[in-house]
Amino acid sequence: MQAPETETAGGLGPASGEEKGLVFQIIHGSFVDGPGIRTTVFLKGCPLSCLWCCNPEGQRRPAELKVTAALCNQCGNCLAVCPENAMRLGSAPGEDPIVVDRTLCTNCLKCIDVCYADALDRFGVWYTVDELFRVVQKDERYYGDSGGGVTVGGGEPTVQPAFARAFIRKCHENYIHVALDTCGYTTSDEGVKALEEADLLLFDIKGLDPSQHFVDTAVYNEVIINNLKHASAIGKPVIIRFPIVPGHTDSDENVEAVGELLSGLRSVQRVDLMAYHLYGTVKYGQLGKQYGLETERPSDERMNEIKERLESYGLKVQLGG
Repeated sequence: MQAPETETAGGLGPASGEEKGLVFQIIHGSFVDGPGIRTTVFLKGCPLSCLWCCNPEGQRRPAELKVTAALCNQCGNCLAVCPENAMRLGSAPGEDPIVVDRTLCTNCLKCIDVCYADALDRFGVWYTVDELFRVVQKDERYYGDSGGGVTVGGGEPTVQPAFARAFIRKCHENYIHVALDTCGYTTSDEGVKALEEADLLLFDIKGLDPSQHFVDTAVYNEVIINNLKHASAIGKPVIIRFPIVPGHTDSDENVEAVGELLSGLRSVQRVDLMAYHLYGTVKYGQLGKQYGLETERPSDERMNEIKERLESYGLKVQLGG
């Protein structure tokens, strides 16, 4: 059974009253998450489980234990405080210095406080809207000169819709541009309103065949397509992010279907082709998971072929974000 959430940026929480959100990463000075220089905030929780996900720590809604086994000095402090006896020291050949039984671990995170080697940490910190705004406000001087701002991603930010909307409003009150990096899968009114209230949507399109989309992401794509069409209908600026994953999203049929769909949407400003990579795979081990996708990075030639094919639909296309 999953333990209840117990921590915020400042300690205990979330308490009733003030809106709080669970954040697993903040990147300062990003050039790839929208126009200009940006601060990118990653919210925890996602309705998709993409086979190639590079942020697996953003999939589940609760805070989770992060284990960097290479840092463990086998002091044993964590064993003494674990209420579920979910931890042991590795001793067999090839075992990590610390072994966590994730079927027993409830993510109470008590072990983090006694790990002086920093082998144990957390994915997910609670912030109030004001606390998070104070973090991004430190970068505000870079936004104006560069045409930048704040990007809220994840995970999927509409999984925490009330917090996402409150944070967007706080940024707007201070004249800060907000982009929402979204998979487009939200069925709640408040989630849709978050999409509507952002200044720009960085909108992922994985594929248009419903069956293949389910295989690749564990959800069908009807909701995503409908939300994209809605964004276009209300004139919301959209930059499409199209991951090119060999054997999954890179077929000529899928590329042509994406081109046909996007060419009919008036508010699509650009399509960014995102080549498959392995940059996030280390985090699977830190979560006690296996990275199961076996494929190769698409060739430069193939990426350019896809770019040219989409451009033939009258779309502006670039390689990378």
